[in-house]
Amino acid sequence: MKQPITRERRGQLDRGETEATHLAEVLAVDFAKLMAHVAPGLPAAAITPMRNAAKRGITLRMQGAATLLRVHGHGDHARWSRHASDTVRGWACYLIGSDPALSLEHRLDALRTLADDAHFGVREWAWLAVRPHVVAEPLRVLAHLHGWTTDVSPNVRRFACEALRPRGVWAAHITLFKQAPQHALPLLQALCCDASRYVQDSVGNWLNDAGKSQPDWVRALCSEWQQHHADDPANTYIRKRALRSL
Repeated sequence: MKQPITRERRGQLDRGETEATHLAEVLAVDFAKLMAHVAPGLPAAAITPMRNAAKRGITLRMQGAATLLRVHGHGDHARWSRHASDTVRGWACYLIGSDPALSLEHRLDALRTLADDAHFGVREWAWLAVRPHVVAEPLRVLAHLHGWTTDVSPNVRRFACEALRPRGVWAAHITLFKQAPQHALPLLQALCCDASRYVQDSVGNWLNDAGKSQPDWVRALCSEWQQHHADDPANTYIRKRALRSL
C-alpha cells in the first residue's frame, strides 16, 4: 500500500519542484497552485477557475490548463516541455495537441520527444493530447505513425500503437477501427514481435479492444500469428493478452 502524500511532498508537487511518482500523486497536484508558481505572470483572476475545476476529470483539467496558458500569452510549449514537473510537461503536450498553427503531422512530430519522456504520465498525456485529432482522421495518423514502429525507442513505438487504440483509456473511441480493425494491420504486423514488454502490452490491448466488436477477426489474426510466430515469446505474450477477454 502506498503511503499517504505528506504535506511536504504535496508542496513540492504543487510548486513544480519534482515529478509525481505514482498515479495518486499525479491526481493530487493542485493545478492552481502549480500554475501560480510556474507562470507567476498570470493574473490571479485567470488562475481562479483552476481552483474550481479540481473535481473535473483530469484530462479536462489538463486541456483547460493548456487553454488558459495560451490565452494569456504563455503558450510556448517548448518552454514547458523542459520543466521539472511532469504535470507541466503534460500541459506542453496539450498545448501542442491544440495548437491551431500546426498541421496534424507537425503536432505528432512535435509530440515525439514527449512521447519518449522518462515519466510514465507525460507519455500518456502525449497521446491523449492529440487523441481528438486521431479520432477525426485515424487513417491519416496511421500513415504518419507507421514509420515510428521502427524507432529505436520502445516509448515511441508504443506511442504509435497506443494513440490508435480502438477504444483507448480516458479517451474517445475510434469507430473505424472498432468496425474495421484490418485497416491497422500494417502497424500491428510491424509490432507483432516487438522485444519490449511495454510495446507488447499496447499491441495486446489494441487487439483486445478490437475483439470487443470484431472477435472473429482478432481470433483469425492470432491464429495466423501462431502459425508464423509460434516460437516467438513476444508474439505468444501478445496473443495471450489479445485473447484474454474472448
